[in-house]
Amino acid sequence: MDEKTELVKHTSRTSNAKLYLAVFSAVLGNFSFGYSLVYPSPVIPQLKNSDNPQLKMNTEQIAWFGSIFTLGAAAGGLGAMLLNDLIGRKISIMVSAVPSTVGYIVMGAAQVTWMLHLGRFLTGIAGGMTAASIPVYISEISHPKVRGALGSCPQVTAVFGALSLYVLGLVLPWRWLAVVGEFPALLMLLLLCFMPDSPRYLVSCGQRDKALKALEWLRGPNSEFTTEFSRIEFSISSQGKIQWSDLKIPFYYKPILISTLMRFLQQMTGITPILVFLEPIFLKTDVFLEPKYDAALVGIIRLMSVGIAATLMDKAGRKALLYASGFLMFLSTLTMNMYSHNSHCPSGNLTGTMLTQDPAGASAFHAITLIPLISTMVFIFGYAMGWGPITWLLMSEILPLGARGITSGLCVVVSWLTAFVLTHVFMHVVEAYGLFVPFLFFSVVCVVNIIFTAVCVPETRNRSLEEIENYFRTGRKFTILDG
Repeated sequence: MDEKTELVKHTSRTSNAKLYLAVFSAVLGNFSFGYSLVYPSPVIPQLKNSDNPQLKMNTEQIAWFGSIFTLGAAAGGLGAMLLNDLIGRKISIMVSAVPSTVGYIVMGAAQVTWMLHLGRFLTGIAGGMTAASIPVYISEISHPKVRGALGSCPQVTAVFGALSLYVLGLVLPWRWLAVVGEFPALLMLLLLCFMPDSPRYLVSCGQRDKALKALEWLRGPNSEFTTEFSRIEFSISSQGKIQWSDLKIPFYYKPILISTLMRFLQQMTGITPILVFLEPIFLKTDVFLEPKYDAALVGIIRLMSVGIAATLMDKAGRKALLYASGFLMFLSTLTMNMYSHNSHCPSGNLTGTMLTQDPAGASAFHAITLIPLISTMVFIFGYAMGWGPITWLLMSEILPLGARGITSGLCVVVSWLTAFVLTHVFMHVVEAYGLFVPFLFFSVVCVVNIIFTAVCVPETRNRSLEEIENYFRTGRKFTILDG
């Protein structure tokens, strides 16, 4: 019996190997996305003090440099709305390598600020395309037992990309950071050439034989892929292309509203402006370490937290992690609000009174100056274990196949337009009123997120995509039946 059990386990591991390879190939796009998103963090201090007057940035230019990426991401999401169903999930991901590579070339060769803004916009387009396509691709090629863990991989690799940027920012000037940014997308493009497209997408296009071969490749010839293929065919045959009139049906409008609102609320927590302006925020709070080292520490915490989330996703469940995530973010943003509100200076050096000079002229350490660093770490930890990865995962899980390609693009557009407004306004608000105003707003949003989780979010742990679709079709709660 033990030998038989071991053989089954070995077969299972072998059948998942190609699936893991396909997921790894795709999520390299998320690595590039994470790297691109936080690119301004170490670059802004260098450009703000640049000796080249053509590249030196003021507050308005810094605001655009940080926020224009999100406009590009919204445009990329719009493109993905069409491309996901027109050319498939895999090809859509591969196409994103073009604006990513060109964007970094433009930034690396920049001689004036508009070239930097153009490069950021192009890398944003790539980020929006991958954000809309990769979660859907992974969800559709994964089986229920590993879909939670694999569904968190886009967030994990995006975090790893951001951490890589923070670490490289300690030793590389900004032009070389742009050069390094070209390689992840090019590697993704190369590897995806050898990966299959989504079997569900292929079935919906009428390519039955190709879809069956793709599923066999992903699961292994010794797996029960034919049974799974039959369920996929039945599910797809029971639904057609979405029409505008279908939006009146709960089967469509409920998951679409939940997905879109989750992406909106995810951005309203302030995650994008905090990540983009991480070093400037630390400069304004006079934390004990240099801001670039603080940013690297936050990146490490973020990577650890998404690793924890990946291991708990299929054990603790989606909703439990969302509750914990919202509560931790609320505590951290409220703490930052109170810390910065007690400061005497609303702009410039917000916490100058926290550091005093000793007789030798060196800054004396005060434990209270660790509060911004610890609060930011807790915020990033909370976000990365719940509202970061689970929002992406749930979007790809609960959307019906007929609306998945278009709606995932819509979610990305809503998400990044929200991020653009927050990111562009953030530095202006901080300069005018101090950090306590935006962080008070973020803490209120975190409370709203907790309530939204309780009222609207379904638990999808250990459910197949077909069961989840049946849940919205029948209107049942907690009991999801096939058929």
